[in-house]
Amino acid sequence: MRGIARVGARVIVPLGRSLTTGYIVDLHDSLQADTNLSDAGVKDVAHLVDAEPLVTPEVLQITNWVSDYYAAPWGEVIKTALPPGVSASIEQFLKITPQGRTHLEVLSAKRSSGNLPRALQLIAEGGEVKLGDLARELGNVQASKAVRALQRDGLIESEQRAGSPLARPKQQRIVRLSRPYEEVVCAADTRKATKAQHRIIETLSHGDTIPLKELLTAASVGISAVKRLQEKGVVELSLQTIRRDPLAKAVLPPVQQYELTEAQASVLGEIEQPLRQGEYAAFLLHGVTGSGKTEVYMRAMRICLQQGRAAMMLVPEIVLTPVFSRRLRAYFGDQVAIFHSSLSKGERFDEWTRVKHGESQIVIGTRSAVFAPISKLGLVIVDEEHESTYRQADSPHYHGRDTAIVRAQKESAVVILGSATPSLESFHNAHTGKYRCLRLQSRIANRAMAEARMIDMREVFERHKQPRVFSDDLLEAINDTHRRKEQAIILLNRRGYSSFVLCRSCGETIKCPNCDVTLTYHRNERVILCHYCNHRETAPHRCPSCKGEYIYYIGEGTEKIESMLTKLFPALRISRIDRDTASRRGVFEKALLDFSDGNLDMLIGTQMLAKGHDFPNVTLVGVVSVDAGLALPDFRAAERTFQLITQVAGRAGRGERAGRVLVQTYHPNHYALRHACAQDYDGFYKEEMQHRQNHSYPPFVALASLLVHDPDQSRVRSHAVGLRKEMDVANKDRTCRILGPAPAPLARLKGEHRMQLLVKSRSRRQLRQVVDRALVTGAKRGLNLRGVNLEIDPVSLM
Repeated sequence: MRGIARVGARVIVPLGRSLTTGYIVDLHDSLQADTNLSDAGVKDVAHLVDAEPLVTPEVLQITNWVSDYYAAPWGEVIKTALPPGVSASIEQFLKITPQGRTHLEVLSAKRSSGNLPRALQLIAEGGEVKLGDLARELGNVQASKAVRALQRDGLIESEQRAGSPLARPKQQRIVRLSRPYEEVVCAADTRKATKAQHRIIETLSHGDTIPLKELLTAASVGISAVKRLQEKGVVELSLQTIRRDPLAKAVLPPVQQYELTEAQASVLGEIEQPLRQGEYAAFLLHGVTGSGKTEVYMRAMRICLQQGRAAMMLVPEIVLTPVFSRRLRAYFGDQVAIFHSSLSKGERFDEWTRVKHGESQIVIGTRSAVFAPISKLGLVIVDEEHESTYRQADSPHYHGRDTAIVRAQKESAVVILGSATPSLESFHNAHTGKYRCLRLQSRIANRAMAEARMIDMREVFERHKQPRVFSDDLLEAINDTHRRKEQAIILLNRRGYSSFVLCRSCGETIKCPNCDVTLTYHRNERVILCHYCNHRETAPHRCPSCKGEYIYYIGEGTEKIESMLTKLFPALRISRIDRDTASRRGVFEKALLDFSDGNLDMLIGTQMLAKGHDFPNVTLVGVVSVDAGLALPDFRAAERTFQLITQVAGRAGRGERAGRVLVQTYHPNHYALRHACAQDYDGFYKEEMQHRQNHSYPPFVALASLLVHDPDQSRVRSHAVGLRKEMDVANKDRTCRILGPAPAPLARLKGEHRMQLLVKSRSRRQLRQVVDRALVTGAKRGLNLRGVNLEIDPVSLM
């Protein structure tokens, strides 16, 4: 393999007794001098998968940085960077031996039954059978037992090798005439053709290549007639790769040429200079909602393409990609590729392949699009850069925004971080000169910002002597908005129908068996569901504890809000956008487009509705409640609430008509809500930064979270205490402040108990030294590192 193996290619390698997929990240003529291995101790690569490297040099470079910075396994990061299904899984193939065939004849003569004879029969019939296929017939446990027994007796042999990848190019058979039509009709063979064969020739008479399926339909013939003509040399069949285009059936908006405002032109001029010079520059574009940031993005992309370089745009949510991708496709045509998880495996594979081959120069997608195999990257745009969804919740715990900045730096590209409510870290970086801050301080056409007002729900309770979901003011505003034929958005950042289920006889709440949370009622599916581990049960008619009949559903989610408003306003056309609807790709896309086209009067949803959307006819935004978000035990709770209110307020009044925002709350004096309703980012930044500095939280310190988890509670406590001792030894110079261990805010999740340690330091380098040293010494003393999740720069402490 030495002559053909290249960096970035996949290989199948032995790991213990199994085979696994690896990636070539470097080539050496001999072992490195600092290793303690010998040549004889290094195993051979079993198989080279790729003649053409799958992983590009740019992707290898950025995944290596992610691995180092976020303390994540490099191979795991590379796997995250590739489209799902592109790597074949390693499968065990089973084959009967001559001794096994002889034994099978004996068993057949005796008419033996049981799993062993059945397994041997299935393997013999298949010639070669995958262990997974055998498990589907016998069950996982029985199949494994049977295979071990048959192998021990020498009746079967097994081999591990790569199976077929789940994602591959889609191909179709196509047909064309082998010679010009005039020659075909004059040929002797053609004069003897059947009527069906003549219809085939006539259908192909224009010299076009036609897909086989279309030909069979158009000529009303069967496949045998085509095969007979192929045998005679009249037609040729071949395979054609076809693209699975996510926007093949999309209706594209008309391309509109806007004249830039003076502020937009000034901002674009600042960005254009490093773009044309091919230099790295980082900009924070702080523009109020409706100020025209998207048009600046698109102009910057056009300049980038003129320089012969490619552009990448990251968006925080899948729901934003339909609108943005259609607009970009209308503007830039087929140069646009889309990356996000709602696409099928085939669509994602085809889009990834187009980018890798240089057929697409613009990529738009969610977090993982930062690893797109773009060469000659010139521009990176991170829209709504403050969003926590840019952070990967599972390992590897990377942040899409920060990774995008580093990738731009390594490839001498310009990066634009856009937001109406920048993260405190980004705004702090702009203040310290790390980024250049550009401002768009007014809306297009000088339209007024929506008027925001808080509704004190304590007064509503006092007036009605009971809790109310909707205040009179909000209901009246919805009615007025509908009467004026305008649209409304209602936000509640909690999905489902009811927050939890309560038995009014014994007071029992139904909790998730795997997590320390109550199950949420989803009425449409008639289930109670855990939003963390996805455990689901049929909604009960009786209490599982006391068998009482008085089941009570408490709290509201978006599903219940939709139901209540539909009853209160039967004339309104209402739809809902949340994680439940977003998982069904066609449903949420249709809802957004229908709302944009005026076919809906109201959208109800979670924070997915709060960002990036431009609906000119929306004049009312109602926020049912944000109090739960403020009460979270997380130092970013106030910042997230401020951003949510400011962003959703920005959906109102983006057209010719003025907008208004009504925020229902039991905490009207909270500084985050006061500044959000006043649209005062600078005021909030100043007050929140004071709190962060007083309590030593980012951006004033570097932060790391170590989460110890295990199904056994006593083992978790023991490991967490042991880890704390190792941390104290590693921190002998007291360069870090260590907190914990303490139970995590969600003390049990997905069947595991969890304890948390936090590490703070003014020096990021010293923080990593202390953490790395503690983990190394801890592992030597028996600490199971698989039970420790290390997060660098955690976005959430939940």
